[in-house]
Amino acid sequence: MSQHLLTICYLIGSVTFILGLKMLSNPASARKGNLVAAGGMTIAILGTIFLYSYQEDNTTHYLGNHIWIFVALVIGSVVGTLAAKKVKMTAMPEMVSLFNGMGGACAALISIVEFNHFSKEATHDASSSKALIILLGLVIGSVSFAGSMIAWGKLNGKIKDLSFKGQNILNLLVLALALGCTASLIMNPYQGMMLYVILSLSIVYGIFFVMPIGGADMPVVISLLNSFTGVAAACGGFLYDNKVMLTGGILVGAAGTLLTILMCKAMNRSLKNVLIGSFGGNAKVASGGSSAQGHHKEISMSDAAVVMSYANKVMIVPGYGLAVAQAQHTCHELEKILVEKGVEVKYAIHPVAGRMPGHMNVLLAEADVSYDLLLEMEQANDEFSTTDVVLILGANDVVNPAAKSDPSSPIYGMPILDVELAKNVIVNKRSMKPGYAGIENDLFYRPKTSMLFGDAKKVLQDLCAEIKSH
Repeated sequence: MSQHLLTICYLIGSVTFILGLKMLSNPASARKGNLVAAGGMTIAILGTIFLYSYQEDNTTHYLGNHIWIFVALVIGSVVGTLAAKKVKMTAMPEMVSLFNGMGGACAALISIVEFNHFSKEATHDASSSKALIILLGLVIGSVSFAGSMIAWGKLNGKIKDLSFKGQNILNLLVLALALGCTASLIMNPYQGMMLYVILSLSIVYGIFFVMPIGGADMPVVISLLNSFTGVAAACGGFLYDNKVMLTGGILVGAAGTLLTILMCKAMNRSLKNVLIGSFGGNAKVASGGSSAQGHHKEISMSDAAVVMSYANKVMIVPGYGLAVAQAQHTCHELEKILVEKGVEVKYAIHPVAGRMPGHMNVLLAEADVSYDLLLEMEQANDEFSTTDVVLILGANDVVNPAAKSDPSSPIYGMPILDVELAKNVIVNKRSMKPGYAGIENDLFYRPKTSMLFGDAKKVLQDLCAEIKSH
Protein backbone atom coordinates (compact mmCIF):
# COMPACT_ATOMS: atom_id res chain seq x y z
CA MET A 1 0.00 0.00 0.00
CA SER A 2 2.77 2.41 0.94
CA GLN A 3 4.53 1.83 -2.38
CA HIS A 4 1.36 2.73 -4.27
CA LEU A 5 1.04 5.93 -2.25
CA LEU A 6 4.69 6.73 -2.91
CA THR A 7 4.14 6.25 -6.64
CA ILE A 8 1.24 8.71 -6.46
CA CYS A 9 3.46 11.21 -4.59
CA TYR A 10 6.12 10.89 -7.27
CA LEU A 11 3.53 11.30 -10.01
CA ILE A 12 2.22 14.48 -8.35
CA GLY A 13 5.80 15.76 -8.02
CA SER A 14 6.61 15.04 -11.67
CA VAL A 15 3.43 16.72 -12.93
CA THR A 16 3.95 19.81 -10.76
CA PHE A 17 7.54 20.14 -12.06
CA ILE A 18 6.28 20.19 -15.63
CA LEU A 19 3.42 22.56 -14.84
CA GLY A 20 5.70 24.83 -12.80
CA LEU A 21 8.23 25.04 -15.63
CA LYS A 22 5.45 25.85 -18.08
CA MET A 23 4.14 28.61 -15.80
CA LEU A 24 7.62 30.10 -15.46
CA SER A 25 7.49 31.05 -19.13
CA ASN A 26 4.97 33.80 -18.33
CA PRO A 27 5.88 36.50 -15.79
CA ALA A 28 2.25 36.75 -14.68
CA SER A 29 2.24 33.10 -13.58
CA ALA A 30 5.95 32.64 -12.79
CA ARG A 31 5.63 33.11 -9.02
CA LYS A 32 2.71 30.71 -8.83
CA GLY A 33 4.60 28.21 -10.99
CA ASN A 34 7.55 28.33 -8.62
CA LEU A 35 5.24 27.61 -5.66
CA VAL A 36 3.50 24.78 -7.52
CA ALA A 37 6.83 23.07 -8.29
CA ALA A 38 8.04 23.62 -4.72
CA GLY A 39 4.82 22.08 -3.41
CA GLY A 40 5.31 19.04 -5.60
CA MET A 41 8.89 18.69 -4.39
CA THR A 42 7.72 18.86 -0.77
CA ILE A 43 5.20 16.07 -1.39
CA ALA A 44 7.89 13.93 -3.06
CA ILE A 45 10.36 14.47 -0.19
CA LEU A 46 7.83 13.68 2.54
CA GLY A 47 6.60 10.67 0.59
CA THR A 48 10.14 9.33 0.34
CA ILE A 49 10.81 9.82 4.05
CA PHE A 50 7.63 8.14 5.32
CA LEU A 51 6.61 5.75 2.55
CA TYR A 52 9.80 4.43 0.92
CA SER A 53 10.54 0.80 1.72
CA TYR A 54 12.84 -1.98 0.55
CA GLN A 55 13.07 -5.73 1.01
CA GLU A 56 15.98 -7.37 2.79
CA ASP A 57 16.07 -10.91 4.19
CA ASN A 58 12.35 -11.28 3.43
CA THR A 59 11.66 -8.29 5.66
CA THR A 60 10.26 -4.91 4.68
CA HIS A 61 12.39 -2.02 5.89
CA TYR A 62 11.49 1.68 5.99
CA LEU A 63 13.77 4.67 6.24
CA GLY A 64 14.96 5.32 9.76
CA ASN A 65 16.91 8.17 11.35
CA HIS A 66 13.99 10.54 10.95
CA ILE A 67 15.44 12.90 13.56
CA TRP A 68 18.69 13.29 11.61
CA ILE A 69 16.81 13.70 8.33
CA PHE A 70 14.56 16.45 9.67
CA VAL A 71 17.43 18.21 11.46
CA ALA A 72 19.25 18.36 8.11
CA LEU A 73 16.09 19.56 6.34
CA VAL A 74 15.51 22.30 8.91
CA ILE A 75 19.13 23.49 8.79
CA GLY A 76 19.13 23.53 4.99
CA SER A 77 15.77 25.29 4.82
CA VAL A 78 16.79 27.98 7.30
CA VAL A 79 20.15 28.63 5.62
CA GLY A 80 18.56 28.68 2.16
CA THR A 81 15.73 30.99 3.20
CA LEU A 82 18.02 33.47 4.95
CA ALA A 83 20.47 33.46 2.04
CA ALA A 84 17.69 34.05 -0.49
CA LYS A 85 16.15 36.87 1.54
CA LYS A 86 19.41 38.68 2.19
CA VAL A 87 21.01 38.36 -1.23
CA LYS A 88 21.03 41.50 -3.35
CA MET A 89 19.81 41.34 -6.92
CA THR A 90 23.34 42.10 -8.08
CA ALA A 91 24.55 39.00 -6.26
CA MET A 92 21.81 36.73 -7.63
CA PRO A 93 24.08 35.23 -10.33
CA GLU A 94 26.63 34.25 -7.67
CA MET A 95 23.87 32.69 -5.60
CA VAL A 96 22.58 30.71 -8.58
CA SER A 97 26.11 29.42 -9.23
CA LEU A 98 26.56 28.51 -5.57
CA PHE A 99 23.26 26.63 -5.31
CA ASN A 100 23.88 24.92 -8.63
CA GLY A 101 27.28 23.79 -7.37
CA MET A 102 25.65 22.32 -4.27
CA GLY A 103 23.37 20.28 -6.54
CA GLY A 104 26.37 18.92 -8.41
CA ALA A 105 28.11 18.10 -5.12
CA CYS A 106 25.04 16.17 -3.92
CA ALA A 107 24.99 14.12 -7.12
CA ALA A 108 28.70 13.35 -6.73
CA LEU A 109 28.28 12.32 -3.08
CA ILE A 110 25.40 10.01 -4.00
CA SER A 111 27.62 8.36 -6.59
CA ILE A 112 30.44 7.86 -4.08
CA VAL A 113 28.13 6.25 -1.51
CA GLU A 114 26.35 4.08 -4.05
CA PHE A 115 29.54 2.89 -5.72
CA ASN A 116 30.90 1.77 -2.36
CA HIS A 117 27.72 -0.30 -1.89
CA PHE A 118 27.91 -1.54 -5.47
CA SER A 119 31.56 -2.64 -5.25
CA LYS A 120 30.93 -4.61 -2.05
CA GLU A 121 28.04 -6.46 -3.64
CA ALA A 122 29.51 -6.73 -7.14
CA THR A 123 30.29 -10.06 -8.71
CA HIS A 124 31.88 -10.71 -12.06
CA ASP A 125 28.37 -10.74 -13.49
CA ALA A 126 27.42 -7.43 -11.90
CA SER A 127 25.60 -4.91 -14.06
CA SER A 128 28.07 -2.65 -15.85
CA SER A 129 25.18 -0.33 -16.75
CA LYS A 130 24.63 0.45 -13.05
CA ALA A 131 28.33 1.21 -12.61
CA LEU A 132 28.20 3.45 -15.68
CA ILE A 133 25.26 5.45 -14.30
CA ILE A 134 26.95 5.82 -10.91
CA LEU A 135 30.23 7.01 -12.41
CA LEU A 136 28.56 9.35 -14.90
CA GLY A 137 26.81 10.99 -11.95
CA LEU A 138 30.18 11.30 -10.21
CA VAL A 139 32.02 12.84 -13.18
CA ILE A 140 29.25 15.22 -14.26
CA GLY A 141 28.34 16.21 -10.70
CA SER A 142 31.98 16.90 -9.78
CA VAL A 143 32.57 18.97 -12.91
CA SER A 144 29.40 20.95 -12.19
CA PHE A 145 30.40 21.50 -8.56
CA ALA A 146 33.95 22.62 -9.29
CA GLY A 147 32.96 24.73 -12.29
CA SER A 148 30.12 26.41 -10.40
CA MET A 149 32.41 27.29 -7.50
CA ILE A 150 34.87 28.92 -9.90
CA ALA A 151 32.01 30.75 -11.64
CA TRP A 152 30.78 31.95 -8.22
CA GLY A 153 34.25 33.25 -7.36
CA LYS A 154 34.68 34.98 -10.71
CA LEU A 155 31.28 36.64 -10.54
CA ASN A 156 31.96 38.15 -7.13
CA GLY A 157 35.49 39.16 -8.11
CA LYS A 158 37.37 36.80 -5.77
CA ILE A 159 38.81 34.68 -8.58
CA LYS A 160 40.54 36.15 -11.63
CA ASP A 161 40.59 34.74 -15.15
CA LEU A 162 43.46 32.35 -15.79
CA SER A 163 44.56 31.08 -19.17
CA PHE A 164 47.83 29.85 -20.54
CA LYS A 165 49.18 28.39 -23.75
CA GLY A 166 48.08 24.82 -24.27
CA GLN A 167 45.34 25.02 -21.64
CA ASN A 168 42.67 23.59 -23.93
CA ILE A 169 44.89 20.61 -24.74
CA LEU A 170 45.55 20.07 -21.04
CA ASN A 171 41.82 20.22 -20.34
CA LEU A 172 41.11 17.57 -22.96
CA LEU A 173 43.88 15.34 -21.58
CA VAL A 174 42.48 15.60 -18.03
CA LEU A 175 38.98 14.80 -19.30
CA ALA A 176 40.24 11.88 -21.38
CA LEU A 177 42.15 10.53 -18.37
CA ALA A 178 39.04 10.81 -16.17
CA LEU A 179 36.94 8.97 -18.75
CA GLY A 180 39.65 6.34 -19.19
CA CYS A 181 39.75 5.70 -15.45
CA THR A 182 35.95 5.52 -15.48
CA ALA A 183 36.01 2.81 -18.17
CA SER A 184 38.66 0.90 -16.21
CA LEU A 185 36.60 1.03 -13.02
CA ILE A 186 33.47 -0.17 -14.82
CA MET A 187 35.36 -3.22 -16.06
CA ASN A 188 36.88 -3.88 -12.64
CA PRO A 189 34.74 -2.38 -9.82
CA TYR A 190 37.12 -3.65 -7.14
CA GLN A 191 39.65 -0.83 -7.73
CA GLY A 192 38.44 1.19 -4.75
CA MET A 193 40.99 4.01 -4.96
CA MET A 194 40.27 4.55 -8.65
CA LEU A 195 36.95 6.14 -7.65
CA TYR A 196 38.75 8.96 -5.86
CA VAL A 197 41.17 9.38 -8.75
CA ILE A 198 38.16 9.95 -11.01
CA LEU A 199 36.71 12.39 -8.48
CA SER A 200 39.98 14.35 -8.32
CA LEU A 201 40.39 14.48 -12.10
CA SER A 202 36.78 15.60 -12.55
CA ILE A 203 37.24 18.44 -10.03
CA VAL A 204 40.48 19.51 -11.73
CA TYR A 205 38.74 19.48 -15.10
CA GLY A 206 35.82 21.51 -13.73
CA ILE A 207 38.25 24.15 -12.41
CA PHE A 208 40.33 24.38 -15.60
CA PHE A 209 37.17 24.27 -17.71
CA VAL A 210 35.80 27.53 -16.26
CA MET A 211 39.00 29.40 -15.31
CA PRO A 212 39.80 30.85 -18.77
CA ILE A 213 36.22 31.79 -19.65
CA GLY A 214 35.71 35.52 -19.37
CA GLY A 215 33.02 37.77 -18.04
CA ALA A 216 31.04 38.21 -21.24
CA ASP A 217 30.43 34.47 -21.46
CA MET A 218 29.55 33.88 -17.80
CA PRO A 219 25.76 33.75 -18.43
CA VAL A 220 26.31 30.95 -20.93
CA VAL A 221 28.62 29.06 -18.57
CA ILE A 222 26.12 29.30 -15.68
CA SER A 223 23.38 27.94 -17.93
CA LEU A 224 25.60 25.10 -19.16
CA LEU A 225 26.69 24.12 -15.65
CA ASN A 226 23.05 24.14 -14.61
CA SER A 227 22.29 21.61 -17.32
CA PHE A 228 25.20 19.46 -16.07
CA THR A 229 23.67 19.37 -12.59
CA GLY A 230 20.34 18.34 -14.08
CA VAL A 231 21.94 15.45 -15.97
CA ALA A 232 23.79 14.36 -12.82
CA ALA A 233 20.49 14.40 -10.87
CA ALA A 234 18.85 12.38 -13.65
CA CYS A 235 21.59 9.76 -13.23
CA GLY A 236 20.54 9.49 -9.57
CA GLY A 237 16.94 9.06 -10.72
CA PHE A 238 17.97 6.15 -12.95
CA LEU A 239 20.02 4.68 -10.13
CA TYR A 240 17.19 4.68 -7.59
CA ASP A 241 14.41 4.15 -10.13
CA ASN A 242 13.01 7.39 -8.70
CA LYS A 243 10.58 8.90 -11.18
CA VAL A 244 10.40 12.37 -9.65
CA MET A 245 14.19 12.67 -9.39
CA LEU A 246 14.51 11.48 -12.98
CA THR A 247 11.84 13.92 -14.22
CA GLY A 248 13.33 16.87 -12.35
CA GLY A 249 16.84 16.10 -13.59
CA ILE A 250 15.75 15.72 -17.20
CA LEU A 251 13.77 18.99 -17.06
CA VAL A 252 16.72 20.90 -15.59
CA GLY A 253 19.18 19.31 -18.02
CA ALA A 254 17.00 19.91 -21.07
CA ALA A 255 16.03 23.47 -20.06
CA GLY A 256 19.65 24.37 -19.30
CA THR A 257 20.85 22.94 -22.60
CA LEU A 258 18.18 24.75 -24.62
CA LEU A 259 18.87 28.02 -22.81
CA THR A 260 22.60 27.62 -23.48
CA ILE A 261 21.93 27.09 -27.19
CA LEU A 262 19.56 30.09 -27.34
CA MET A 263 22.08 32.33 -25.59
CA CYS A 264 24.84 31.26 -27.95
CA LYS A 265 22.50 32.08 -30.82
CA ALA A 266 21.80 35.49 -29.26
CA MET A 267 25.55 36.12 -29.18
CA ASN A 268 26.03 34.68 -32.68
CA ARG A 269 28.70 32.33 -31.35
CA SER A 270 29.06 28.58 -31.20
CA LEU A 271 29.22 26.77 -27.86
CA LYS A 272 32.68 25.58 -28.82
CA ASN A 273 33.78 29.17 -29.33
CA VAL A 274 32.37 30.13 -25.92
CA LEU A 275 34.17 27.29 -24.17
CA ILE A 276 37.58 27.71 -25.78
CA GLY A 277 37.50 31.33 -26.94
CA SER A 278 38.15 32.90 -23.51
CA PHE A 279 36.17 35.94 -24.70
CA GLY A 280 36.25 38.56 -21.97
CA GLY A 281 38.95 36.72 -20.06
CA ASN A 282 42.14 38.76 -19.79
CA ALA A 283 40.81 40.70 -22.76
CA LYS A 284 42.55 43.80 -23.95
CA VAL A 285 40.74 46.84 -25.25
CA ALA A 286 39.84 45.60 -28.66
CA SER A 287 38.22 48.47 -30.34
CA GLY A 288 40.40 51.45 -29.95
CA GLY A 289 40.23 53.84 -27.05
CA SER A 290 39.30 57.39 -26.33
CA SER A 291 42.39 58.65 -28.05
CA ALA A 292 41.64 56.63 -31.17
CA GLN A 293 37.90 57.35 -31.21
CA GLY A 294 37.95 61.08 -30.55
CA HIS A 295 36.23 62.85 -27.69
CA HIS A 296 33.03 61.96 -25.95
CA LYS A 297 30.30 64.52 -25.30
CA GLU A 298 28.72 65.05 -21.89
CA ILE A 299 25.20 66.24 -21.15
CA SER A 300 24.04 68.13 -18.07
CA MET A 301 21.30 66.79 -15.84
CA SER A 302 19.07 69.73 -16.76
CA ASP A 303 19.51 69.19 -20.50
CA ALA A 304 18.88 65.46 -20.17
CA ALA A 305 15.67 66.19 -18.25
CA VAL A 306 14.49 68.62 -20.92
CA VAL A 307 15.21 66.20 -23.78
CA MET A 308 13.34 63.38 -22.05
CA SER A 309 10.44 65.55 -20.84
CA TYR A 310 9.58 66.74 -24.36
CA ALA A 311 10.16 63.40 -26.11
CA ASN A 312 7.34 61.38 -27.62
CA LYS A 313 8.99 58.03 -26.96
CA VAL A 314 11.80 57.06 -24.55
CA MET A 315 13.44 53.65 -24.56
CA ILE A 316 15.36 52.55 -21.44
CA VAL A 317 18.15 49.99 -21.84
CA PRO A 318 18.97 48.44 -18.43
CA GLY A 319 22.38 46.90 -17.76
CA TYR A 320 24.53 45.67 -14.93
CA GLY A 321 25.18 49.25 -13.79
CA LEU A 322 21.50 49.52 -12.93
CA ALA A 323 21.72 46.34 -10.87
CA VAL A 324 24.90 47.42 -9.07
CA ALA A 325 23.27 50.69 -8.00
CA GLN A 326 20.05 48.92 -6.95
CA ALA A 327 18.29 51.56 -9.03
CA GLN A 328 15.40 49.53 -10.46
CA HIS A 329 12.79 51.18 -8.22
CA THR A 330 14.06 54.67 -9.08
CA CYS A 331 14.01 53.70 -12.75
CA HIS A 332 10.36 52.68 -12.40
CA GLU A 333 9.66 56.03 -10.74
CA LEU A 334 11.26 57.83 -13.69
CA GLU A 335 9.09 55.81 -16.04
CA LYS A 336 5.93 56.82 -14.17
CA ILE A 337 6.89 60.50 -14.14
CA LEU A 338 7.51 60.48 -17.90
CA VAL A 339 4.25 58.64 -18.58
CA GLU A 340 2.38 61.28 -16.58
CA LYS A 341 3.86 63.88 -18.95
CA GLY A 342 2.51 61.96 -21.95
CA VAL A 343 5.81 60.26 -22.91
CA GLU A 344 5.67 56.67 -24.15
CA VAL A 345 8.24 54.64 -22.19
CA LYS A 346 9.46 51.12 -22.95
CA TYR A 347 12.42 48.94 -21.95
CA ALA A 348 14.78 47.21 -24.37
CA ILE A 349 16.09 43.90 -22.97
CA HIS A 350 19.07 42.13 -24.51
CA PRO A 351 19.02 38.34 -23.87
CA VAL A 352 22.51 38.31 -22.35
CA ALA A 353 22.40 41.63 -20.47
CA GLY A 354 23.62 41.36 -16.88
CA ARG A 355 25.36 38.37 -15.35
CA MET A 356 22.81 35.62 -15.85
CA PRO A 357 19.90 34.71 -18.13
CA GLY A 358 16.88 36.90 -17.40
CA HIS A 359 18.82 39.09 -14.97
CA MET A 360 17.25 42.34 -16.20
CA ASN A 361 13.76 40.86 -16.36
CA VAL A 362 13.94 39.75 -12.73
CA LEU A 363 15.43 43.07 -11.67
CA LEU A 364 12.63 45.11 -13.24
CA ALA A 365 9.95 42.69 -12.07
CA GLU A 366 11.14 43.29 -8.53
CA ALA A 367 10.32 46.99 -9.05
CA ASP A 368 6.84 46.10 -10.41
CA VAL A 369 7.63 47.27 -13.93
CA SER A 370 4.87 46.00 -16.22
CA TYR A 371 6.08 43.08 -18.30
CA ASP A 372 4.19 44.49 -21.27
CA LEU A 373 6.74 47.32 -21.40
CA LEU A 374 9.72 44.95 -21.70
CA LEU A 375 10.69 44.46 -25.33
CA GLU A 376 12.92 41.66 -26.50
CA MET A 377 15.85 42.56 -28.71
CA GLU A 378 14.09 42.01 -32.04
CA GLN A 379 11.05 44.04 -30.98
CA ALA A 380 13.17 46.85 -29.57
CA ASN A 381 15.31 47.07 -32.70
CA ASP A 382 12.16 47.60 -34.76
CA GLU A 383 11.23 50.61 -32.60
CA PHE A 384 14.54 52.41 -32.12
CA SER A 385 14.15 54.34 -35.39
CA THR A 386 10.95 55.95 -34.02
CA THR A 387 12.43 56.62 -30.58
CA ASP A 388 13.37 60.14 -29.53
CA VAL A 389 15.62 59.25 -26.60
CA VAL A 390 17.39 56.07 -25.55
CA LEU A 391 18.57 56.05 -21.95
CA ILE A 392 21.27 53.41 -21.39
CA LEU A 393 21.79 52.51 -17.74
CA GLY A 394 25.05 50.66 -17.29
CA ALA A 395 24.77 48.50 -20.41
CA ASN A 396 27.89 48.36 -22.53
CA ASP A 397 28.72 45.33 -24.67
CA VAL A 398 25.10 44.72 -25.73
CA VAL A 399 24.95 48.16 -27.40
CA ASN A 400 28.44 48.17 -28.90
CA PRO A 401 28.36 48.94 -32.69
CA ALA A 402 31.67 47.09 -33.08
CA ALA A 403 29.58 43.92 -33.22
CA LYS A 404 28.41 45.08 -36.65
CA SER A 405 31.20 47.28 -37.95
CA ASP A 406 34.55 45.93 -36.68
CA PRO A 407 35.57 42.46 -37.96
CA SER A 408 38.57 42.52 -35.63
CA SER A 409 36.39 42.87 -32.53
CA PRO A 410 35.82 39.75 -30.40
CA ILE A 411 32.07 40.48 -30.40
CA TYR A 412 31.83 40.90 -34.18
CA GLY A 413 28.64 39.22 -35.39
CA MET A 414 26.92 39.30 -32.02
CA PRO A 415 23.35 40.69 -32.30
CA ILE A 416 23.05 43.94 -30.38
CA LEU A 417 20.46 46.56 -29.52
CA ASP A 418 20.52 49.10 -32.38
CA VAL A 419 20.34 52.12 -30.08
CA GLU A 420 22.22 54.33 -32.54
CA LEU A 421 19.08 54.42 -34.71
CA ALA A 422 17.33 56.66 -32.15
CA LYS A 423 17.43 60.45 -32.43
CA ASN A 424 19.30 60.89 -29.14
CA VAL A 425 21.31 58.46 -27.00
CA ILE A 426 22.09 59.20 -23.36
CA VAL A 427 24.52 56.81 -21.68
CA ASN A 428 24.78 56.62 -17.92
CA LYS A 429 28.07 55.15 -16.70
CA ARG A 430 30.36 55.69 -13.76
CA SER A 431 33.33 56.31 -16.07
CA MET A 432 34.64 55.67 -19.57
CA LYS A 433 36.13 52.30 -18.58
CA PRO A 434 35.34 49.36 -20.89
CA GLY A 435 32.52 46.97 -19.97
CA TYR A 436 32.63 43.49 -18.51
CA ALA A 437 34.10 42.05 -21.69
CA GLY A 438 36.97 44.55 -21.60
CA ILE A 439 36.09 46.00 -25.01
CA GLU A 440 36.02 49.72 -25.87
CA ASN A 441 32.63 50.98 -27.08
CA ASP A 442 32.57 53.19 -30.16
CA LEU A 443 28.98 54.19 -29.38
CA PHE A 444 30.21 56.59 -26.70
CA TYR A 445 31.95 58.73 -29.34
CA ARG A 446 29.11 58.89 -31.84
CA PRO A 447 27.56 62.35 -32.62
CA LYS A 448 24.14 61.35 -31.29
CA THR A 449 25.54 60.06 -27.99
CA SER A 450 25.87 62.08 -24.78
CA MET A 451 27.42 60.77 -21.57
CA LEU A 452 25.76 61.25 -18.19
CA PHE A 453 28.30 60.15 -15.58
CA GLY A 454 27.50 58.98 -12.07
CA ASP A 455 25.93 56.25 -9.97
CA ALA A 456 22.76 55.07 -11.72
CA LYS A 457 20.52 55.50 -8.68
CA LYS A 458 21.75 59.03 -7.92
CA VAL A 459 21.50 60.03 -11.58
CA LEU A 460 17.95 58.69 -11.86
CA GLN A 461 16.91 60.42 -8.65
CA ASP A 462 18.27 63.72 -9.95
CA LEU A 463 16.58 63.15 -13.31
CA CYS A 464 13.26 62.56 -11.60
CA ALA A 465 13.63 65.78 -9.62
CA GLU A 466 14.61 67.79 -12.73
CA ILE A 467 11.79 66.38 -14.87
CA LYS A 468 9.22 67.17 -12.18
CA SER A 469 10.36 70.76 -12.22
CA HIS A 470 9.73 71.15 -15.97
